[in-house]
Amino acid sequence: MNVTKEQRSIGTLFIISAPSGTGKTTLAKRLVKLVPDLVLSRSYTSRAARAEERDGIDYNFVSRQEFEEMDTRNLFLEWAEIFGELYGTALIDAERELAKGRSALLVINVDGARQLMDRGYKVVKIFVLPPSLLELEIRLRHRNPDMKNVDMNQRLDIAKREIKACKEYDHIVVNDDLDECINELRTIVIGGETDLGNGTKDADKILSRFTAEVQDLDPS
Repeated sequence: MNVTKEQRSIGTLFIISAPSGTGKTTLAKRLVKLVPDLVLSRSYTSRAARAEERDGIDYNFVSRQEFEEMDTRNLFLEWAEIFGELYGTALIDAERELAKGRSALLVINVDGARQLMDRGYKVVKIFVLPPSLLELEIRLRHRNPDMKNVDMNQRLDIAKREIKACKEYDHIVVNDDLDECINELRTIVIGGETDLGNGTKDADKILSRFTAEVQDLDPS
């Protein structure tokens, strides 16, 4: 069920971060269909488009040189290098939506979220976890059946580091069931307040589940 404009605060930056393979893009695309005046920010990236992706729809695809020139001109709200490719949110795109009284949903990594905090923006930070690291690996292999083991290990190592950072977020949700996860995200966006977050109090409990899989993922 869609929500009305009166049911949620507007003019806020919402951030969704998650390890690669958790389903954050799918979640974000479904979420903006349920919440009026919530706009999904379209990132710029230097990587090549995948077969199912369209320029100007899924991403703004640019060359690495073009991306770096944009950064030199301070055109990015945030940016990060992920698996050797550059991803960034254009400052003008986010501020245009906020000026219209809309809220912007950014799907960015932990480094990008930290940049926004350092710049003093009002943000509601949501971290999406996979049910387990084993399930994350299964999803990654399903999406990239030809991925080499060394690349898989790299992605899982990065995922472990990102999961540790979930304590920095206002809300933590687990994408075990897609519909349930969407409902949780929708409830968070309707509330729109960082002080309603469950991140700190739930982080230790959630992280303890992952320590059973990897000894180096310390919940402390």
